[in-house]
Amino acid sequence: MEDFSEFVGLSRPTVSRYFNDPSSVRKKTRDAIEEAIKKSGFKPNLFAVNLNRRRSNIIGIIIPNSLDPFYMALTRRIEIIAAEAGFFAFVLSSDGRIDVENEAVSTLRSMNVAGAIIAPIGVEARNSPMRILGKDIPLVYVDAPLEEEAAFVGSDNRQSFGLIVDYLCRSGEPPCYFGMPEVNRNAGDRQNVYVEAMENLRQRPEVLEISKSLTWDFERFAFEEASKLFDNLDRLPTRTIVCANDRLAFGVIAAAWQKGLKVGHGKSFDIRIAGHDDHPLSQYACPPITTVAQNYNEIGRLAIGLLLRKLGETGGEDDLRLARDRILLKSDLMLRASA
Repeated sequence: MEDFSEFVGLSRPTVSRYFNDPSSVRKKTRDAIEEAIKKSGFKPNLFAVNLNRRRSNIIGIIIPNSLDPFYMALTRRIEIIAAEAGFFAFVLSSDGRIDVENEAVSTLRSMNVAGAIIAPIGVEARNSPMRILGKDIPLVYVDAPLEEEAAFVGSDNRQSFGLIVDYLCRSGEPPCYFGMPEVNRNAGDRQNVYVEAMENLRQRPEVLEISKSLTWDFERFAFEEASKLFDNLDRLPTRTIVCANDRLAFGVIAAAWQKGLKVGHGKSFDIRIAGHDDHPLSQYACPPITTVAQNYNEIGRLAIGLLLRKLGETGGEDDLRLARDRILLKSDLMLRASA
């Protein structure tokens, strides 16, 4: 910045004012700076600038998997709205590992981020680096809350599982439950709301026994576990399976196909398989997956809106939901060929 100020022939404070707010300097000065930028190709070091600020204009995002279309759609929505509010969104992936997630938290702290939106892994919050970070800056959790009292935007699992379980019971055999590895709070929460939904319909809950695992490779995990279950169909309590999420359903459907089972709804099919979340690829599975849809665009919009509100930014006041720290969204039933 010192070199560029000398190049353009203006003081460092004047050049700094321009980069913080171009309208804060006179048009003649602004034109001179912009011409010098074209000639020199100069760009301020964003991270150095933010380290010197009391509060930076960087918002951190941590997700478990940078290749998952669900998280990509979610972060894209956050990035767009953050940019409109004058913030730069910096995305890190934990790759489904606690140690990498802790490193990501340390990176955000070193960058002096203003706040963060996090899809956490694990279920233990006490004395974790993330919880300590939350004492210094505003955090908003998505997908699964790290703790009950934390600010959170996500799907109402009780409503969504009530919806899918009710449909499956009305349209055929009541469903048994294929759970997810215990990688975050969703694992236990979704099993509990499945049990509650079945009991509300006076049906017996049937939770399938699967291996204990902390893997985020849901498709492979489900394929291997379902393959063992399908070796003896008579051991299944029912021929209808509802999976904790659609990525599990991908694996279960693949295992059924390999075993020669026809997946679908009706007397000519061997088994029904449903999911949860409406993963962006669910409609292109074979067969397409019956599921309940999370509105990831709305989750992203409300998450960044809630964070900006915590940062004292204006906008979004017309959405009364942003006055709450916990926003649960309703899901829609997506009827497709798998169930």
